[in-house]
Amino acid sequence: MVKDHMSQLGLPAMEISVAFPQATPASKFPPCVSDYYQLDDLLTLEEKAIRKKVREVVEAEIAPIIAKYWERAEFPFEIVPKLANIKVAGGTIKGYGCPGLSVVGSALAMAEIARVDASCSTFIMVHTCLAMLTISMCGSEHQKEKYLPSLAQLDTISCWALTEPNYGSDASSLSTTATKVEGGWKLDGQKRWIGNSTFADILVVFARNTSTNQINGFIVKKGTPGLKVSKIENKIGLRIVQNGDILMKGVFVPDEDRLTGINSFQDTNKVLAVSRIMVAWQPIGIAMGVYDMCHRYLQERKQFGASLSSFQLNQEKLVRMLGNIQAMALMGWRLCKLYEGGKMTPGHASLAKAWNTLRARETVSLGRELLGGNGILADFLVAKAFCDLEPIYSYEGTYDINALVTGREVTGTASFKAPPVSRGIRAKL
Repeated sequence: MVKDHMSQLGLPAMEISVAFPQATPASKFPPCVSDYYQLDDLLTLEEKAIRKKVREVVEAEIAPIIAKYWERAEFPFEIVPKLANIKVAGGTIKGYGCPGLSVVGSALAMAEIARVDASCSTFIMVHTCLAMLTISMCGSEHQKEKYLPSLAQLDTISCWALTEPNYGSDASSLSTTATKVEGGWKLDGQKRWIGNSTFADILVVFARNTSTNQINGFIVKKGTPGLKVSKIENKIGLRIVQNGDILMKGVFVPDEDRLTGINSFQDTNKVLAVSRIMVAWQPIGIAMGVYDMCHRYLQERKQFGASLSSFQLNQEKLVRMLGNIQAMALMGWRLCKLYEGGKMTPGHASLAKAWNTLRARETVSLGRELLGGNGILADFLVAKAFCDLEPIYSYEGTYDINALVTGREVTGTASFKAPPVSRGIRAKL
């Protein structure tokens, strides 16, 4: 029927987009023009090279195909080898086949992937900055040697299971249990919103030890009896990320797969404090991509006989977006340096994550306005980024919870029940 209608118009199916020209779509990604304050001057040669390599690959390999996967809410397994080739999985971890990037280098890689697609960035972030980092920081030497090399090559995929149906912001109260049995542990409980979980080869799972009442960590393999994972459907954002509900009934984990470095929620928090650095860079990348798209679009699209870029209101919105990006990037860079110097606190990480997602929210909203009707089409990136930023605004600590973590630190008064603040975290990456 559609082909018949197009035939009546005298148009082959492949030429329908040419018949209604608007502007260049995101499948041909725009050049980066959003580094207005020349962040390059703050980077090492290695960090510049990482950013250049990641940018070239994601623009060439991911941008042309990603909109169709987003529309169908399917994961593009075809891009996994391409992401493996840029060698950023494992991020800052040294040895075990991991790249051993600087904190800034790893953050730039996350941002560059997010500039083209936030879902792909989240896939790598969950795999690298949560699951792999937990094994690196809290695992035994045997566990590191056994699991990290294949994870670094993306030959195996991981997920990180902390959140539960009844415990999100209050994750320290989780109810999944770990009961000691001969030769290992039995896990019982539920997890929710777990990215990569529908296809992950290994799951890093957090559970409450029934003997000590403390939080412990475990490595669970795909296909273990009693483990069931189902996809969460009907999301409006990060549609490519395969979030799952996990049900565990008597899932056996051998002693060798217990993460002995996790003996309380404070140990889990050390991982979260570091991963929030990377999450704080995701909105930077998203906002950069939206700005770059809007910058090109406004020059290509004409109304009232003039380029949209010539209108005063459009220029003001574009400049406000640009200002947000410069401030976000400088905060993100400084956060990395605080960590490298052993000065970063949980409050520092929480403020960057909260503030950057807030500013990015404003930036993508302005971008959607600038594109008018085309601002609701995934073809031009902005609508997709607009939706994808919403879950990032909430995951790894909502804006409100992260604001209160920082508030607790600067006032010395806790406004919600949480573990004591530990200043000057310096975890080994």
